[in-house]
Amino acid sequence: MKDKHGLLNAPIGRVLFNMSLPNLIGILTIYGGSLIDTYFISLLGTESLAAVSFTFPVAIIFSSIAIGIGAAVSTNLARLIGAGNQPQAKAFLFDALWLTFLLVSALVCIGIMAIDPLFTLLGANELSLPLIHDYMLVWFLGAPLLVLLMVGNQGIRATGDTYSPAIIMSVAAIINLILDPLLIFGLGPFPELGIQGAAIATSISWLFSASVAVYILVFKKQILVFTKLSKHRIIKNWCKLGHIARPAALMNMINPIANGIILAMLARVDQAAVAAYGAGVRLETLFILGIMALNSSLMPFVGQNLGAGQHQRAKDAMMLSLRFALVLQTLLYLPIFLSADFIAQLFSNDAVVIDWLSFYIKALPAAYGPLAVVIIFATCLNAYHRPIQSLVINLVRLFILMLPLAAIGLYFGGVKGLLIALPITNTIMGIACYVMASRVTEPESVTASTATESINTIN
Repeated sequence: MKDKHGLLNAPIGRVLFNMSLPNLIGILTIYGGSLIDTYFISLLGTESLAAVSFTFPVAIIFSSIAIGIGAAVSTNLARLIGAGNQPQAKAFLFDALWLTFLLVSALVCIGIMAIDPLFTLLGANELSLPLIHDYMLVWFLGAPLLVLLMVGNQGIRATGDTYSPAIIMSVAAIINLILDPLLIFGLGPFPELGIQGAAIATSISWLFSASVAVYILVFKKQILVFTKLSKHRIIKNWCKLGHIARPAALMNMINPIANGIILAMLARVDQAAVAAYGAGVRLETLFILGIMALNSSLMPFVGQNLGAGQHQRAKDAMMLSLRFALVLQTLLYLPIFLSADFIAQLFSNDAVVIDWLSFYIKALPAAYGPLAVVIIFATCLNAYHRPIQSLVINLVRLFILMLPLAAIGLYFGGVKGLLIALPITNTIMGIACYVMASRVTEPESVTASTATESINTIN
């Protein structure tokens, strides 16, 4: 495969900008689509909105699996493409998607059988449970499409193409937006399906998008072909996949756990602070959209260059991204700080909630630059085949620093003390990650393996 997108030769800054821009559009579309979906469901009433809220933990598990496998696909596929090893790249992607389908299908079967006991355990009452059952039965059936879509898009990004995934996700959001009111409220010839209509609309959008992603991989990129099954090759590729996927998926799961613990701390002191913190976490995604877009571009860029033996170019891209993240978030802090009161008033009419959310917006973004360093470095560690180190960094940040400091801050300074502990944590970890980034190298075993694979043919 030719270096069509310039990952191996073109100026680093220009390539990363060209890759990140469509990522930004795609993330904005997904973010907006999620808000619109929630809005339509909220029109059905509080019980329907509460029922969907109960499904978030299950959605996080499936998305974490998809993110983990996607990270493994992105880094391994990018390395093989960078090394010019097309036969192994095609076989690896085929085996990865096959494993993804089998794993998620097994989880779906378990999930469908356990809907009632699972959500009863999570606290759903007799009013919510029938709604949850209607929604989750359809959602579970569509879940393999969601995971295949997310993993397939990572396969496309590994080739250096970030435009196609952005278009795919944008079209999915548009389809969902069109179908939501039709199927939820029964407009025109469509039946009124309520909350189940929302799940059907979402699943249809996943079906269309996953089909387009597979089409691009098979016909446009020609990186996905049916490969004769080989037990030795499949086991080898699944082991390579699991080396990155397991810690990456776990890393994605621990953030909601840490947020849940902080919410529990706040709930013992001030319910208004709980509402403010929940809104602040959602706003955080908006405030670091640019970093998220850049982060999605780094994995294939670093992976392809490491696979091609261009280690210094990969390192330069990572360090350039870290410096850019620090500058960007520092420049964004002033307008965020000045608009904190206005933003807070958009989310609540409660004066106490507004005060706490305004304080959150003023305090936490001060360290979004260092937080961006942590996010980017953790992603690059996966590309460097150091997923355990990436996981350890996040475990240290959340459970060794953030939660203990939050508890101390809450004890001595109440809600403000807890909130101030969060940017302190991110600043400490950001400095540590920047220092580690300047010294990071590939494990010798990976370097040797890459060199061997570049001259071997597929088994």
